[in-house]
Amino acid sequence: MKPDNPPPAEPTLRYRVPPVSGNVVSGVGEAKFRRPSLVFHWSPGRKPHPWFALDMHFTMISGIGGPLFGWGSLIQRLRNMWQLRRANGPVAATRKPVDDPAAMAAEIKALVRRLGGDCIVGISEITDAARLEGGDLPYRYAICIGMPMDRHVMEHAPQPRAGTEVMRAYRRVARVAIEVSEHIRAMGWPAKAFGETKTTDLLQIPVALDAGLGQLGKHGSMISREFGSNFRLATVATDLPLVVDAPVDIGVEDLCATCRRCTLDCPPGAISDTKTLVRGTKKWYVDFDRCAPYFSETGGCAICIEVCPWSEPGRGPKLSETLLAKRAARQERKQAAAAE
Repeated sequence: MKPDNPPPAEPTLRYRVPPVSGNVVSGVGEAKFRRPSLVFHWSPGRKPHPWFALDMHFTMISGIGGPLFGWGSLIQRLRNMWQLRRANGPVAATRKPVDDPAAMAAEIKALVRRLGGDCIVGISEITDAARLEGGDLPYRYAICIGMPMDRHVMEHAPQPRAGTEVMRAYRRVARVAIEVSEHIRAMGWPAKAFGETKTTDLLQIPVALDAGLGQLGKHGSMISREFGSNFRLATVATDLPLVVDAPVDIGVEDLCATCRRCTLDCPPGAISDTKTLVRGTKKWYVDFDRCAPYFSETGGCAICIEVCPWSEPGRGPKLSETLLAKRAARQERKQAAAAE
């Protein structure tokens, strides 16, 4: 029988001279807000970060080193890299006027659903919470797209077949973002697609949270009503006038406060049952120094997002409804008690 609190797996992959803690780079314990710093998934054009060697190791075993972990992930990654050559490009000289941003937002969302099929989409403004330090992101809006992964395949995480499915989902959602960005540029408005793990200027989770795609879970990933955590993100950054959506409350906080599924199943013990102060905000945070080495050793992980109760297909809507109803009942009882 598995113990309730198994000891964390000690990484075999170690630095001779450990770099500065990734938690420090991420801003753990900092009381003031600042833009996030790059800590993993380095990209050309940026100065290598302290954990660059670990990131390169991950790239070698999960991508370039295809024979070690299977060729599937490498093929999907290369296909995505090839299509992302179209992520940005020339803007049409004649600009289509936008007199009704709400109608335009509805038109863009309809285009996303037509291209992506079973996906979720929302729109938000790009704030400094999503802009990496040292980056240049001169766009106002983010069109956020979520594409589900094959749950039956992802149940095998962290095996190679799950890694291949992750990259396949990134390729599919990136294709949608690319085609939407091309559509917007053809209307005479600037737009750039972000559809790869190694994004250099934009953090996709903050804009997706603001766009109402879901809430942040204890495991540090997003949880949506439709797919749980079993989905991947792509974003189109643009100046096309749009009406933004609002963040949602689907009851994630209520469940994560008491559920310990991801905490117990995380092999390196990187997930905490309490929130952490990070750059001025108290939120769920995954210990980078524990998670990243295991993530790199296994060529990717995803265990936490697949054991999450929200990720079971079809369960999310009912789970959200139940959690919100229980919260409302608790509030009613509290108000009744206060009135007595």
